[in-house]
Amino acid sequence: MSHVSFDRSRGLIAVLALGVSNLSYQPPAKAEESQFGYVYTTDLLPQGAKEVEQWATWRHQKAGGYFDQIDGRTEFEFGLTDKLQVAFYANYAWSRAHYNGPFGETTPPEPLSYDKPGPDDHYNATRFVGFSAEAIYRLWSPYSNPLGVAVYVEPTIGPAFRELEAKLILQKNFMDDRLVTAFNLTYAPEWRYDTVEDDPTRKTWGYETDVNANVAASYRFAPNWSAGFELLNEHEYNSYTFSKESNDGYFFGPVVHYGGKKFFVTATFLEQLPWASEHSDTVPGAIVDRRIYDNDFEKYRLRIKAGWYF
Repeated sequence: MSHVSFDRSRGLIAVLALGVSNLSYQPPAKAEESQFGYVYTTDLLPQGAKEVEQWATWRHQKAGGYFDQIDGRTEFEFGLTDKLQVAFYANYAWSRAHYNGPFGETTPPEPLSYDKPGPDDHYNATRFVGFSAEAIYRLWSPYSNPLGVAVYVEPTIGPAFRELEAKLILQKNFMDDRLVTAFNLTYAPEWRYDTVEDDPTRKTWGYETDVNANVAASYRFAPNWSAGFELLNEHEYNSYTFSKESNDGYFFGPVVHYGGKKFFVTATFLEQLPWASEHSDTVPGAIVDRRIYDNDFEKYRLRIKAGWYF
């Protein structure tokens, strides 16, 4: 009898141990989930899978006055192969501003820079920015290689905007894939159809180059839930090379992600850090309290992304 009781007890202990291990195990993020608001990972849709994503990015507060901008993106993604994902999306923006620019003048945001409000105007506008196409090709997977590596290319064409964005994506996972870290290096020359500074009656395609180095980390602390941070380092140059730098800005903040069976939601809140510095082409008065408020820079950003799989 004691032998039978011992065997039963040992079996019960084994069953309980298995149950506890299953409860504590948190599966890694699905390959198609976007765990970060700004930083890309090498996780892609599997072949044949489809997804619709909706982005909304709220930008708030410049040097003074009031400023708000909402950038919208509606995106369709498709897994051509397990290593190649393509996407197509539409971009649009709304903004309101008053006395937000250097020296207290009303200034439109960068996507709507072709608008020319008066220095005392209350600006309010909604515009279509352009269509984009995107391709991400994964060279290495972080689940079967020491490091995940992918390359990204995205052309954008709009009525007054052109851009060709290229990105190197790195990903490294730890702790049985519960901790995900990622790094993006972006090079993006862009062209805007705007009036000539010395001749307001004439328009031409001006250009600048964005160079960004962004890092992020996220820990899956419960089934379907993860949280972490994103750090963005953004630079703007009035040339195709790393000369004639105009602006640099640093943004940091938390990210929270929920991934269900057929959908996900990701939210990132960022604040600009007081680390900006003046460069050869920096607009006078654009730096206040060591934060840059020219062009594509503001004090706060909130991005929410939602995706549905089918």
